[in-house]
Amino acid sequence: MLVLTRKKGESIKIGDDIEITIVSSKNDQVKIGIKAPKNIEVFRSEILEQIKTENEQASQDISALLKFMKKI
Repeated sequence: MLVLTRKKGESIKIGDDIEITIVSSKNDQVKIGIKAPKNIEVFRSEILEQIKTENEQASQDISALLKFMKKI
């Protein structure tokens, strides 16, 4: 993991297309702005994990339904 120190208004570039800017920091919170192409999805990690879990559950539900339908 790369750890960088940035101040309000300073940015970090990832490749040519992604820029992360420090918008503000107060106490234990840091607000960041992310500029990225529209084809790149940006999620908070806990939200991405929730999406993955829900997709896995939906896949299992569909598999169970298909198995049930084959029996009919």
